[in-house]
Amino acid sequence: MRYEFNPADFEPVRQVALGFPGTVDSTSHEGTPSVKVRGKLMTRLHETGKFIPIHLDFELVDQYLDSHPEIFHLPDHFRGYRYICMWVHRYDQRLLKEILEHSWRGLASKQMLKEWDQKK
Repeated sequence: MRYEFNPADFEPVRQVALGFPGTVDSTSHEGTPSVKVRGKLMTRLHETGKFIPIHLDFELVDQYLDSHPEIFHLPDHFRGYRYICMWVHRYDQRLLKEILEHSWRGLASKQMLKEWDQKK
């Protein structure tokens, strides 16, 4: 199966995600752009190009699915994993920063969290 996606659709997400300490550019499934923290996937562009999976703790997944059903969804193959899927182009900058910080916090080391919180 050949996938068509536009890496530019991920660029706003990538820019915000790379603002957190210890985040790095990477490549994920089917050559999609992604961002990792300590070698773990934080977020990526799905190979279909339609949505962006974001690593998130289960209780936050439920919270965001309930509060923003027009922005987030959970395809069947993501159930049981710590991810939520955000539709490409259906989010605002404030919400994007908020959810990516939650994602980063779930993957960062205790030292990284301590240093981040001291800077705020």
